[in-house]
Amino acid sequence: MEGRELDLEAILGGGDDGDLPEGHRAGMVGLVGRPNVGKSTLLNAMVGQKVAIVTQVPGTTRNTIRGVVTRQDAQLVFLDTPGIAKPKTLLTKRLNDLVRDSWSGMDVICFLVDVAGGVGSGDEKLAEMLAGVRTPVVAVANKEDLVTDKHRMIPQLQKLSALREFDEIVPVSATQGMNVDHLVDVLVGYLPEGPRFFADGYVTDQPERQLAAEILREKLIASMAQEVPHSIMVTVDEIAQAEHRDDLLEIDAVIHVERDSQKGIVLGKGGSNLKRAATEARTELEILLGAKVFLRTHVKVAKDWQRDPRKLGRFGY
Repeated sequence: MEGRELDLEAILGGGDDGDLPEGHRAGMVGLVGRPNVGKSTLLNAMVGQKVAIVTQVPGTTRNTIRGVVTRQDAQLVFLDTPGIAKPKTLLTKRLNDLVRDSWSGMDVICFLVDVAGGVGSGDEKLAEMLAGVRTPVVAVANKEDLVTDKHRMIPQLQKLSALREFDEIVPVSATQGMNVDHLVDVLVGYLPEGPRFFADGYVTDQPERQLAAEILREKLIASMAQEVPHSIMVTVDEIAQAEHRDDLLEIDAVIHVERDSQKGIVLGKGGSNLKRAATEARTELEILLGAKVFLRTHVKVAKDWQRDPRKLGRFGY
């Protein structure tokens, strides 16, 4: 679909491969945007269940997480990538490189902005980075529900439209589910015809260990002081079925921080903070994994791990 002048008023209105129907479409969809514009929330809304952690802290997403939406006529494989940010640490630089590397393999890109917070210079810089990408780009004006006055919305859509020549602009509210199904319909139109990548019922390719680590990190971030969340890395050494218990999974998790002082904050008085976060994580993991969970946690100091190439490599970055 070729770029065209967009009607902003109209925008606001608004199994087995052998069994697949003729014209079935399948492809990769990249979610890109500044930190905290709602990429993970939108991914979860489209998939219909939680596959990516969500917090109020910008820069929470550190991995390229795949979520799969399967319909009778199409299968969309979404990649929720970290938000592009100023490379203050080696970790941030490597995450930015990860995002740029992912763009080349996409069939269509969702460019998310927060229209409630306002389209700004960070969105403009990201649009400039996408200038050389030939992949179709659909702009997603997220958090529409927080813009109660239509007359405030029009200027934001005009700013968004001016960033680059988008193939389409779709306003949504990821938290409320508003217009999310329509967005999926729009994205399907940009996918090539072809068979499915994953079987029915498959919603993410995250390994269980990564999912468990991310859920625990999410719960810790929710209760952390402002400077600590970015210093937290959670790794899971093992997920194993308990001996003599078919219904119990044992998970060994290590929480890495950068300084001794942060270890005390993570633990909290008498270990209360870590206990609360671990209980919340265990409860959610039992739902996601469909089994009882025994979660062991340990806190270790990995000094300045965000700036240490060897430690980043050990953590998978």
